[in-house]
Formats: sequence, structure tokens, C-alpha cells
Amino acid sequence: MSIKEKTNKLLDHRFGPVFLVTVLLCAISLTTRLSLLIYSVSSVDWSIFNILKIFVIGLFYDLAAASFAVIPIVIYLWLLPSKWYASKFNKVLLFIYFFFVVFTLIFNAISEWFFWEEFSVRYNFIAVDYLVYTTEVIGNIRQSYPINSIMVGLVIVTTLIVYLLRKSITTSTTNKTSFSKRTIIALILLCLPVLTYFGVSHKLKYLSKNQYVNELSGNGMYDFGFAFWNNQLDYNTFYKTIPIKNAESILSHLLQQDSTAKNGAFNNTSRTINNSGTENKMNVVLISVESLSAEFLSAFGNTQHITPQLDSLAKEGLLFNNLYASGTRTVRGLEALSLCIPPTPGQSIVKRPDNKNLFTLGSIFRSKGYNSRFIYGGYGYFDNMNEFFSNNGYQVTDRSALQDSEIHYSNIWGVADEDLFTLSLRELDKDYKDRKPFFAQIMTVSNHRPYTYPEGRIDIPSHTGREGAVKYTDYAIGKFIREAKLKPWFSNTLFVIVADHCASSAGKVQLPVDKYHIPMIFYSPGHIAPGKFEKLTAQIDIGPTILGYLNFSYDSKFFGQDVFKMKDNEERAFISTYQSLGYIKNDKLVILDPNKKATTYKPDFTNGNAVAIPADQKLINEAISNYQMASYLYQNGLYGFESKKKP
Repeated sequence: MSIKEKTNKLLDHRFGPVFLVTVLLCAISLTTRLSLLIYSVSSVDWSIFNILKIFVIGLFYDLAAASFAVIPIVIYLWLLPSKWYASKFNKVLLFIYFFFVVFTLIFNAISEWFFWEEFSVRYNFIAVDYLVYTTEVIGNIRQSYPINSIMVGLVIVTTLIVYLLRKSITTSTTNKTSFSKRTIIALILLCLPVLTYFGVSHKLKYLSKNQYVNELSGNGMYDFGFAFWNNQLDYNTFYKTIPIKNAESILSHLLQQDSTAKNGAFNNTSRTINNSGTENKMNVVLISVESLSAEFLSAFGNTQHITPQLDSLAKEGLLFNNLYASGTRTVRGLEALSLCIPPTPGQSIVKRPDNKNLFTLGSIFRSKGYNSRFIYGGYGYFDNMNEFFSNNGYQVTDRSALQDSEIHYSNIWGVADEDLFTLSLRELDKDYKDRKPFFAQIMTVSNHRPYTYPEGRIDIPSHTGREGAVKYTDYAIGKFIREAKLKPWFSNTLFVIVADHCASSAGKVQLPVDKYHIPMIFYSPGHIAPGKFEKLTAQIDIGPTILGYLNFSYDSKFFGQDVFKMKDNEERAFISTYQSLGYIKNDKLVILDPNKKATTYKPDFTNGNAVAIPADQKLINEAISNYQMASYLYQNGLYGFESKKKP
């Protein structure tokens, strides 16, 4: 029997549409995989094993996804009586169903292409996270891509495919299968997704050392479902642990720099930071810049001259050359800057439940008599910013505080950065008028797709790409500093300019260290001499370093440390995705994975590549202690500005 005859026999069966849906899903998934492979041709590690892995394991995950996708049609084919199944009305329903299936599969393929273009991964936790904010995400898509043309094209292509498949779609309607036989087949088919759920491991695609190969081996729809069900990862369940007392002991030893045990004994991370002399009550303006990779600045080798203002400020202030972001999203940057805690797996604490009254940088400043502010150019409900910051020591101001006449330009993410800074100046002037020192954390938005901004500010037209958005944000920061210089509070203000995360986290390896390298500038003419700070710095160290510069003494729970007082052997940094947790120290990288795996690498800080080396158990235990204790303290209510319960 020929392949064509076998295919026709399968299509002629009552459950023929199930076979057809599976073939369509696998065919479109294969086309997607091939397209993404070609797009990433220079980043893939080409070997026979990797190519086989991409397509063999990829097909396996395609079939796993299909087992879930066919559930509705299996139930329909099982329960519909034979006389109704042969009716014209049923044929119309089948055509409608297959139009929906084909349209959805192609739409998903296009979406995967755009997601890959942005993140160089298949659907993951970020895709699930975006579902919560459909207004911003859909608005971003509409402003970034010709969505109307794409949808029209999709409808045309889908209609053509369904028309070509019209005979295959209705072939099964002439088949009469008894209810008992249908029941047996249906139950077998419905058992497959159950077996897939309990029996298929998400680890199968992680068999290569090349991250692109691993991602191409997956199926976007299956990965989306996995991320949806696993968006909260309990550290103790999924990661390597040590006895909590051992973790506490290791962490206490690491945090003893310039501190003393609170009440005579170290307890978790609680300690007293002692700084002799008078406290310096300078104002502090912390500008958190959207997606500002270190590679955009001339100081780090960029030749495009897209950050002239920041380049100038870097020469006039203190430039941190060796700073690494905690994660790959804004909420991770906000978490690191406010909580000064290593990134916990899964969702950022900014968006988790029970995240009120935590130990934050804003709360420390408030305890010192400051007005602590969080100022954002978009609507603060996005990423739970309003809720988090307003309940953790900050006064929140977002774009709703601006009148329409005050907004020069806005897109789906928020107002143009120049308008954000105008709003910020207004709020800071209020604090000065009230004779209150202020700490303001300002979060920019313009350096984000769709990369639009007011025309006429820079020499790159709006909506032409990332470089233009970077240069516009740079322009807005320069304008803000010039206007701040005219204020009476400027001479007593420390400006800290830092990225929330890099523009891209894609790399050939699991955690490419170069993709976490971000710039930071301490700028305060008359107080800070121009220079460069070379020590390895974690994003969670920024808060304690600012407090140390101000010579503040305070009771601390921060995991971050004052890097100005850090010894060479104490330098370390934390980098992560939503599930892989990295610890950089002594030119080594320890990665903790959800399968209770801990691996030591020798990273290349220039290109991001990493080579596995023999396990460094001391560093592994340090990494575990930091991440395990961070999860432990948060989950047990012990990271509060006042603990929710006694340990």
C-alpha cells in the first residue's frame, strides 16, 4: 500500500480530522523551526548531532503539543452521532474548525518569529507574563508591526489552505463508526495528553551546549504551556539546597564586611552597618534606564555615537565598568534596585502576592527623613509597579499626573522620556520647597519597541530602530541634567544613572555573561571626582553603595553590599533568567538549574561563551546560600522592614 493510500485510509476514518490536525501542526511547526534555524544560522553550533536533535526532538515536542491541541476535536468526533456527522451542517462546522486551526497555527508561527526576533528563545515565562497586560502588549504589537496587513494576509493564506484541503477535511463524514468503537479510540487519544503531561520531561531539549540548538529543539506551543503551569518555581522543590543553618552561616560570613551582628548574633542577613562620622544627607536621583546595554556607550567600545550625553557624564562622573544586571526584564531591575536581593526563580517579587512592607531602599531613606519617590512614565499598574512601590516605602507618581497639554509624545508604554523628566523635576521641586531631602527612583520607557519618540530631537527619525530610541533617551537624560543644574537643590544631589537590564539576553550559552553587562554613572559635580570603578559589581549592590557613599549607619537585611568597601576577594555578581540562576565570582560562573543541577563554568566576559570546568564546591555552596536564603526569607515573611513574624 502506497503512502497516499495509507493517508487516504487514515483520513477516511471517523477520527481522520485528528490525523489531519496533527499533520498540519507538525508541518507548520517544522516550517517555523526551519525559518528560525536559518535566521539564527550564525549562532547555531552546526554538527550532525545538533541537527538531528533539533528535528528529532523537535518532532517529539510537536507531537506532544498536538496531543493537547486535538482534545476538542476528539471529543466532538466521539460524541456526535453518525447521522449528524454526515450532514451538511457538520461539514460547515468542520470547515470553520479547520479555518480556525490553520489560522491559529500560522498566527502562532508568525508570533513565534517576532518573539524569537526579540528574545532569541521560544515562548517562555515572558510570553505568559505578557498575557496579563494585553493592552500594552497588543498596543506595542500594533505600533511596531503592520498588524492589519499581516491579519489580511493570514486570512487569505488560511482560506487558500482550507480550500486545498477541502476533500481531506470532509472525507471522514462518510464513515460510520459505532459509538462503542468511537469510545475506545477516543479514550486512547484522550489518554495521550495525560501521558504527555506526566511523562514528557521539559529537560529533553537541553542536551546541547548551544542555547540556540536547545531552543530550536522545542515547540513554542508546548513551551508556552509548560511556562504557564510553572510560572512560580519553589526553590526547595526545584533547586539544589543545603541545610538552612549552613546557608545562613555561609551568608553571614560573606556579609560581615563593615557590619556587626545585630543584638550580638547574626540572624539570616540581619546586621548593623556602621559608618563613622556625620551622615551626608544629599538628595539622590536614581535613573533606571530601560534596556541600556553597556555596549551602547563609547566607553565600552561603541562607535555609533548614540549616547553623547551619557558619554559626557561618564567622563565627568564615576563610571562603573564591571556592573552586571540581575535579570532580563524591567521587574528584575526594579527588584534588584529596591530590594537589593538576588533574583528568586519564577516571578519577580515585584509581581508576587504578599509583597508589602518589605525591606527596601525607599524604606531606609524614609527612616532617615527623606521623601522616597518612584516616578514612572507609563501607567503604574503595568508590572504591578504602583502596588509594589506604594506599599514598600515609596510615593508613586506615574503618567496620570501629567495633563494632556504637558505631553509632547506618547506610545503604548508611556510618555516620552523628556516629559517623564519634566514631571520628575516638578515633584523634586515640591520636596525642596517643603525642605525635605529626597530620594527619587525614575524609570524611563522610551528605549523600548516600537522605538518611537518626538521628531526633531535627534538626527535619527522616530520608529527606525533601537539605536534611535537609545539616542533619544540619551538626549532626554542630558536635557534633564541641564535643567536640574538650574535648580537650587542640584549642588547637593547625587545622580545615579543605571540600566534596568540589557537590550538583549540572547547568546549561544545558557547565561551569556556579556548580555548582562550594564553601565552605571555616579554624577555629582563638586562631590565625586571623575574616574572609573573597576571592581565586579552586582545590581543588588547599588542601594547599599549609595547608602555607604552617604555615610549612613542603619540596620540592614540587604544581600547587596557597599562595593566601595568591598575587598577584592568579596567581589561577586548575580545574573539570571526566570529559571537559571547564575553566580559570578573569581572569573567563574556557577549556574543553578531547576533539575537540582549545579554546574561550574569558565565564562568569556567578551563574547559571553562559557566552558564547563570541574565543580567548584565552595562557589556552588555560596551560590546556593544566596539564592536559597533569598527565597527562604521572602517566603517566611522575614524580609520585611519589620518582620511579619519572628524567625
